[in-house]
This record gives sequence, C-alpha cells and structure tokens, in this order.
Amino acid sequence: MSLPLSDSLVSRRIGLQRLSVVCGLLCFSQQRAWAGAQVEEPLVDSVRTALSSAITNSAPPIPEFQDTESRLKYLRWLGAMSERLKKKKPEWDVRREFLQTVWYESKRAGLDVALVLGLIQVESNFRKFAVSSVGARGYMQVMPFWTRVLGDGDAGKLFHMQTNLRFGCVILRHYLERERGDLFMALGRYNGSRGKAPYPNAVLGARRNWEWAG
Repeated sequence: MSLPLSDSLVSRRIGLQRLSVVCGLLCFSQQRAWAGAQVEEPLVDSVRTALSSAITNSAPPIPEFQDTESRLKYLRWLGAMSERLKKKKPEWDVRREFLQTVWYESKRAGLDVALVLGLIQVESNFRKFAVSSVGARGYMQVMPFWTRVLGDGDAGKLFHMQTNLRFGCVILRHYLERERGDLFMALGRYNGSRGKAPYPNAVLGARRNWEWAG
C-alpha cells in the first residue's frame, strides 16, 4: 500500500536527515583519523641540530645486512607485507620500493616497522599525496612547519616518499624521547591530541595488521 504524497515527502525528508547525520559522522571519523596535526613547539639548539642532521642525511633507502640469515628474514618479511599491501598498491615495483623505504627509515630511527605502517594506515591510508584539513602532507601527514624548522622550508618535498617517511620517523622518534618512551603519549603528541585515547588506540590497533612473527 502506497503512502499519501504528504506522508511520502515527510518520510523522504526524515530519510535524508538520517543520511546526512550518518555522512556527517563518517566525515568526522575520517577527519579525526587523517588529521595529522603536530603542534609547533620551541626546540633547543642541540635538539634542532640533531633533528636537522637526521633529516638531511641523504643515504638511499637500501637495507644492509650483517649475514645471509638477516637478509633472508628481511625478504620473507617483504613477501608477507607485500601480500597484505596488494589492495592498496597493486603494482609490485611500487609496493617493494614503498615497503623497503618504510623498513629502512623505521630501522634508521629505531622504530618498530609495524608501528610505522600502522601509523601510515591511520594517517593517510597509504596515500602519497594525502593532505589533511590542517595541511599535513603525505604518507605520514607531516605538518609543513617542520620543513622550515629542520630543513629548507620547501614543504613540497613532503610529497616525496623517502623525505616524508624520514620526517615522519624522525619526528615520532623525537616525540618518543620527549615522552621518555611512553608510546601512548608520543603518538598523541604526533597527532596534536596528547593525552587523548582515540588516536593512539587507532594506531596501535592498526599496527596489528602489520605485525609479523618471522
């Protein structure tokens, strides 16, 4: 049995209102997930110098291994992660280069590779050219002010894969040291939401997608 025209319009309006609320919640959720918003804070000269040095080292992201077993372990990791990343990056060469660089920059900064992959998933969903509503850029959603504080001020470089990953890893390492190893607080600082649970919980949850027993 069909509704009278007036009832049909009311029903349609209510449906649209509900859809609008749902879309709003989804947009809010995405905004929270993607909004990398590190806050600019004053750095003492020694810290600024150390961070700048870590950023400007231009070594290519080529892993080096002490023995064959270490190299084989890395290759097994690369194969496992490649399968998990296939939907986000279908082309093998692109996946290999990305994973190799994430592995290299994570190790270089003394970070857990699964943690960095989880952070990238939450921050940009593996989108190289992601830009948040507050201007954070690239895979690890680095705020442009960092290029002025630590580099030459060229924020466009944050869309270069290795540069973005290097900035992101060095910044996260810096925050870990500032928080004396407290990962929960360091992640909150990375996102500009220090002391609040949603962002650290999202990253730590996403990290489980990239853990590998080896």
